[in-house]
Amino acid sequence: MDKTISFKIDDVNSALILDTLKTVKSILEEKGYNPINQIVGFLISGDPGYITSYKDARKIMMSIDRSKALEILVKKALI
Repeated sequence: MDKTISFKIDDVNSALILDTLKTVKSILEEKGYNPINQIVGFLISGDPGYITSYKDARKIMMSIDRSKALEILVKKALI
């Protein structure tokens, strides 16, 4: 390993946010909720009540920047 590896922090942050959304989606599905409705409600309103506290999903979701998550989702949809 004599090569330098560089990472773009935006790419790493995007991957972390997408991974967080997928984790919360799985938890919401496990509890029987519609994950799309719940996540969209949270991202638009910021109301943590949209996300269950089961398996710390609410705490996990609160750890991300909502506006950054929306930006990443829109970019992903338009690419």
